[in-house]
Amino acid sequence: MSRIVARCKGTPGQPSPVVVFDLDGTLMDNRPRTLAILQELARDLKEEAHSAAGVFAAARAEHLAYLLGDTLRKLGLEHPELAARAESFWKSRFFSDDYLKHDVAIEGSVEFARACYEAGAVLVYFTGRDLPLMGLGSFQSLRDLGFPIGVVGTELVCKPDAKIPDELFKREEGPKLLRVGRVVAAFDNEPGNCNAFREMNPEAEVVFVDTQHLPGAPPLDPGVRIVSDFRMA
Repeated sequence: MSRIVARCKGTPGQPSPVVVFDLDGTLMDNRPRTLAILQELARDLKEEAHSAAGVFAAARAEHLAYLLGDTLRKLGLEHPELAARAESFWKSRFFSDDYLKHDVAIEGSVEFARACYEAGAVLVYFTGRDLPLMGLGSFQSLRDLGFPIGVVGTELVCKPDAKIPDELFKREEGPKLLRVGRVVAAFDNEPGNCNAFREMNPEAEVVFVDTQHLPGAPPLDPGVRIVSDFRMA
């Protein structure tokens, strides 16, 4: 990590160094967001005296899979009607500004982002979240967690439409980052996105943050570095 910070020091007359960060599963752990939603659902079910209320209320971060359907199976809640209700309840809240306040920073991520910024890098938060439903909440969450945002040398880039697949969006928009400067490092928790950044920026240090990712992801490019968090020790 210290090597990347060192690469963030600009050179007069040269394009600004840029560090690219994904948000969900990369800088931030969004499992507390899902837990808050499941606990809200548990309260509704409790009022109905539903037998699943206690199971939802007792869920913990370690019980959560990447996909809600897999989480429900791990919890033993596979009844089709309940699963459909839970999916709808979760989706309408998870992808919205109001619930982003529950996200927490991955260990060391705030300190590392600040170190890159203070060394001279432009920070680009390049996320698969969409601007209409999650743009404002993403900005507020970054600010409240202590990440550099809303100041010169920082950008938040979101999808214009939630229906656009994340990897397609990043492959199409990624080359445009050259307008900001020279990408020296990129961090993502999706192997497909890391591979795309590796193709687009062969001289950059591309880092896979090994938290959770979409099942069925492609093999990781052997040139991509793997970390579990952002501690700089």
